[in-house]
Amino acid sequence: MFLFRSSPAIRLAASLLFVGSTSAVAQTPPAHLQTADEAVAQDAAAYAGRYAVPLDDAVRRLRAEAATVAATDAIAAEFGDRLAGIAIEHVPAFRIVVLLTAGDPVPGRILPAGGMTVPVDFRVATSATRAQLLAALTQHQPAIRAALRRPPGIGIDQRTGELVVMVAGVDADRDGVATLQARFAAMTGVPVRVRAVDRPDFDMAGDMQETAADMVAVEGGARVVGTSPVDGRRYACTTGFSVTDGVRQGVVTAAHCPDTLSYIDPAGGAAVALPMVGQWGWGHQDVQVNVTAGAASPYFYADTPKRLARPVTGQRRRTSARAGDTVCHRGERTGYSCSPIELTDFAPAGDLCGGACLPTWITAAGPTCKSGDSGAPVFAGTTALGVLKGGSYRSDGSCAFYFYMSTDYLPDGWSLIRAPVIQPVPPRP
Repeated sequence: MFLFRSSPAIRLAASLLFVGSTSAVAQTPPAHLQTADEAVAQDAAAYAGRYAVPLDDAVRRLRAEAATVAATDAIAAEFGDRLAGIAIEHVPAFRIVVLLTAGDPVPGRILPAGGMTVPVDFRVATSATRAQLLAALTQHQPAIRAALRRPPGIGIDQRTGELVVMVAGVDADRDGVATLQARFAAMTGVPVRVRAVDRPDFDMAGDMQETAADMVAVEGGARVVGTSPVDGRRYACTTGFSVTDGVRQGVVTAAHCPDTLSYIDPAGGAAVALPMVGQWGWGHQDVQVNVTAGAASPYFYADTPKRLARPVTGQRRRTSARAGDTVCHRGERTGYSCSPIELTDFAPAGDLCGGACLPTWITAAGPTCKSGDSGAPVFAGTTALGVLKGGSYRSDGSCAFYFYMSTDYLPDGWSLIRAPVIQPVPPRP
């Protein structure tokens, strides 16, 4: 096993969510298995609270987000040589914004989706395409890291067509944000925005020792625990989704969790051993597979008290992620919450990937991420999106953002276990 280590002052621990994989676990089924409509309604309640819109409007908007993915993929292909980014805008109105580099103006479009009509606005407002931004990030990441005391997180903001460099406070105070911004723009040749964060990115699992207080805080919650062979300390994690290689079945969590894990029955039953098959944690991955003795469930908990479980009915490609997309996660320490995607093509700070990370991660806004959330499922409705890796805190302890690995990067040979699609039964005459 290996642990990705960060500064002792900025530690987070993992969470592992798991729903019924062995006979022992199956003794405590979730109180309610949600339908796809119920899942959307739950996420819509969180959306309505965030954006202050009526619940029925929130439902339509979330359905429209899901229904327009194929259309924005097609737009990305159509304008590939000019495309700087695609974003979902929620305020003052719900719309899709396509950001282009210089050229002829493009008239707006209307997409019928989710029971509403979605405006698509084309804006010419940047000098670099998304492909150029990604190339600049990849090429100049080592030089940007070397120019700072603490290696920064770097990502692409599709809302503005900029490279965003997230520097630590010590670097912002020493050189000044404006100076760093000008320096990196000259270095990369693309628009750059420097964002000062109070604490650099870090894993949400491997560095936090589990204490009695942690156990009490989540008493009765589904979790797995294990002892690290590196330091002999006991850690807690949460699983994401159930997977299979066609022969074996198991669950995934973050690779920086302990190797051998024991599932803690929410109802107080005996712990169930989950042996590890393997872990993948370099560059673009942070995932491990632990197998079960019996069949794994295609469901995952999607509420804080673990009384609701959702079926996995599909997954979404990383390249289809848009800034502003609503994503939800369910962490063992923070429970259930939803927030918008901020940065795509994100390379986390520090050396969290056995060295510098590749720009394959996706960030989502806070305010809920905390020690105990690594490995947690990231989802939209019943669509699996990824496995949570880590995040960044503000000075007041609140979550600035978290970042996750797309389900695109599940280990080779392993795939999500999906729930069967239940066809509606026609009424009897």
